[in-house]
Formats: sequence, C-alpha cells, structure tokens
Amino acid sequence: MNEKNVAKKILKEIFQMARDLGREVRFMDVCGTHEDTITRGGIRALLPENVKIIAGPGCPVCITPVEDIVAMMEIAKKKDMIVTTFGDMYRIPTPMGSFANLKQEGYDIRVVYSIYDSYKFALKEKKLVVHFSPGFETTTAPTAGILAEVWEKGLENFKIYSVHRLTPPAVEFLIEEGTNFDGLITPGHVSSIIGVRGWEYLTRRYKIPQVVSGFEPLDVLLSILLLLKMLREDHVEIENEYTRGVRYEGNTAAQKAIEEFFEVKDAKWRALGVIPKSGYFLRKKYEDLEIRTFVDVEIPELPDLEAGCRCGEVLRGLILPTECPLFGKVCTPQYPVGPCMVSYEGTCQIFYKYGSLTG
Repeated sequence: MNEKNVAKKILKEIFQMARDLGREVRFMDVCGTHEDTITRGGIRALLPENVKIIAGPGCPVCITPVEDIVAMMEIAKKKDMIVTTFGDMYRIPTPMGSFANLKQEGYDIRVVYSIYDSYKFALKEKKLVVHFSPGFETTTAPTAGILAEVWEKGLENFKIYSVHRLTPPAVEFLIEEGTNFDGLITPGHVSSIIGVRGWEYLTRRYKIPQVVSGFEPLDVLLSILLLLKMLREDHVEIENEYTRGVRYEGNTAAQKAIEEFFEVKDAKWRALGVIPKSGYFLRKKYEDLEIRTFVDVEIPELPDLEAGCRCGEVLRGLILPTECPLFGKVCTPQYPVGPCMVSYEGTCQIFYKYGSLTG
C-alpha cells in the first residue's frame, strides 16, 4: 500500500474516532519540525472540524530571553572575540538590535551550523571564540560532547554562553497556567535524548495522553489517531509511535554527558517568564567554559516583545499566527517584529512560508 492510500486509511479512522468522541479536542505540538510537517502538509485542513492542532513553545531560538542576547552583544563589545551562533538566532530582534546589527558595526560575528564549527574555529584561531548556545535537549547533548573535548584538550580560547532549555517543564508550565489541550504530540528528537520516560511524569501527574511522534506526515497522522483512540477509550498513557528513533530509556550516554556538564535551574523564557527547573547552566566545576565567568555585564530588564506582537500567545498555544494583526502585514520574515517570524522553527514563519496550506 502506497503512502497516499495509507494516509487515506488513517484519515478515515480519524474521522470515525472524532465522530465517536462527539466533542472538540485540541492537541498540542511543541516542536518546530512537527509544526513544519503539519503546516506544510496541510494536515489541519484535512482533519475533522472538531480536531484542532495548536502549536506550543517548540522553537528554542524564539524563547531565548532578550536580556541574554543583549548581554552577549555587550560582552562582545568589551572583549576582542569571535562570537558564533546559529543563522536564525543571528537575526532575532531585541530593543538593542540583533547579532546581525552587531556584525554591521564591525564585530566578528559568525553564523555556524553547529557548535562543532565553532570548536573548529577555536582550534585554528588564537582569538577567543564564544558560542552563543541556545537549544533544547537535542542541542544540549552535542554541546556537552564538544565541551568534553575542550576540557580534555585544555583549550583555553573556547567558551559558551549557555541558554539551553528543557522541554517538559515548559509543557508542565502551560498545563499549570491553564492552557487547554487534550493530548500532546511529543517531539521525537527531544525524546531520542530523554526517552519516553522523560515525559512519563506529565501523563501520570496531569492525565494528559501523549504520543511520541516522528516527523513524516504519516507519523503525525498516526499520532493524532492514537491520541483520539486513547481519548475515546478513556485510556490515558504515553505511546511511542517513533520506535525507529526513540527508546524508552533514551540515549543514556547523551544524558550522562549533559548531566556531567550542566545543572538544572529555574530559567526565563522569552514571552513566557520564569519556568521552574527549565534551564541548563554549567556546573561550578566547569565554570571556566562559561564566558560570563570572565566578563560581567549588567543588563536592565527589557521588554520581551514589540507593542502589538502576539508571539507570547502563539508560544502558549492560545492563538495561531493568522490571528495576530501584525502577521504578514507589518511582520514578515524580511522585516520581523517578533522572534516567531525569524526562526525557521518559529510558528509564524512556518505559517507565512506555507500560506494557504495553514488550514
């Protein structure tokens, strides 16, 4: 059976399940790649009217605090260095400008594909290299791996500015805050690191069904079907649809590497506020790898978003981007007002990119 026929079969079952439930249900995805698959594939438009997909805080670049971006820029002005970061972070707007603006002023800001590229710069250059390092668990694992290399070699001209975050606490924050959803399409790549067991407590504590999902359209459709089936049968658990990429225990070697270098503390998320136990910070033992140990700057509290920007509501799953009056008019990828329009994982950019497929 080809993929088209499989999709038709799954959709037929989805419609039957939705009719059996007889009420509106809302499923949240917390992954930019999932949101891309859902929007690019026109999946929202294919679903029954009573099955809604909402997008949560699945973009690590979008939720990086303004104060941290500005602090990194101010650090770069104080000390001669190479600053590296990712392409979408490079353009994230703040009230004090962006890394792209800093580059235009003549500072050495370089866009990299991964932290490994930054590490290679440090091996070749005598200059200090500082990687501004955002990302969820999937990105934190390779960061820990590179830090192990740096520590072992005693490489003194490589530091990071860690703005890594944990995903499950953000979902718990939304639940506690009152965001209404009936099930979670759980991100496969994060789960490949923390495993199914990293999410279990949410289902146990809040009775929220979850399906760890892969990233193909059929993966997402099947995950929606499994969530509907659990709701219809009143059987709440966490299922692993993405068995080809995720084990129950996750990647234990990656977990050990993260735990070796990072400790978990309360942390701020842009447009969401402080979320308990949601940030990765370098342990005391490895503080020499953190640029803030050597260069201290004081940054005043800054507004998270420009007036009228509704990225905070998008990140909370309260609205879709098309409900923001700035979307596609004042705010576009060329002239973004908020972070959700800059990052390729941002829900606003994804909606803008795929236009009529948004459903």
